Amino acid sequence: MRSIKRVAVTGSSGLIGSALVAKLKSDGYQVQKIVRRPTRSSEEVKWDPIKGEIDLNALDGVDAVFHLAGAGVGDKRWSAAYRSEILNSRLLGTTTIANACQQLQTNVFISASAIGYYGETGNRAVTEVDKGGSDFLSVVCREWEAVADLAPSVRTIKLRTGLVLDPTGGALARMLPIFKFGLGGKLGSGKQWWSWITLHDQIRAMIFLMNSKLEGAVNLTSPNPVTNQEFTAALARVLKRPALFPAPAFALKAVLGGFSSEVLGSKKVIPKVLTEAKFEFDYPFVSAALTALID
Repeated sequence: MRSIKRVAVTGSSGLIGSALVAKLKSDGYQVQKIVRRPTRSSEEVKWDPIKGEIDLNALDGVDAVFHLAGAGVGDKRWSAAYRSEILNSRLLGTTTIANACQQLQTNVFISASAIGYYGETGNRAVTEVDKGGSDFLSVVCREWEAVADLAPSVRTIKLRTGLVLDPTGGALARMLPIFKFGLGGKLGSGKQWWSWITLHDQIRAMIFLMNSKLEGAVNLTSPNPVTNQEFTAALARVLKRPALFPAPAFALKAVLGGFSSEVLGSKKVIPKVLTEAKFEFDYPFVSAALTALID
């Protein structure tokens, strides 16, 4: 098996994708971005995930592919039409990329998934060997991962990513202004488990997995999940602000619709595969992680 030198990335303009591309380039890899719009340079490759079209000639010789594209689950209210878009954007895009990897015989195909796979876990800790849930996002993740396996001769990794922390995007970026004004607090009961990871460790883990021999599902979460109340208290403490204004569950459901299940639901997810592979998190504890991110 050839060593990894050329890497292709879908979803390269997102929070994770843009950070991944920057890190890969700084580490000396040749990176190609797979984009839906017309290409602007030789570093870009055109694809149409809905039509199942991709420029295979431009990808010839690529050693690894990261597939991170898909409609955002928190971007809009979950109407019937948007539920279909969430699912289809993943199934069609992943099918296209998996088939391309199979034809190109890449070293490794690394496809995004999420801890939504597990559904509601309550206080029960789960690892990669546990069964998935039965709610909407669990079904999406299960079908998403199934089509990632359409490249049977390629080492395939499915990234079950948790809550990614970075002040430039995602949930933390939305929470920071509220907490800075002293208006933050726990969400719902605050007893629900949040399984999180810093963007820094997310990217490190992804590159670690690319260069490993691992395959299958991998949880990308800190080994120390926290309850929502612990998370919001830590955030308030780092910002030196009170956390006196809880957001009641009914209000979150009214504002967020179906996505409120992800904010109010409990997922206590443990990264057993990464831990057993001796991956070392730079930020395993939430207080130190938030301090570093906000400072």
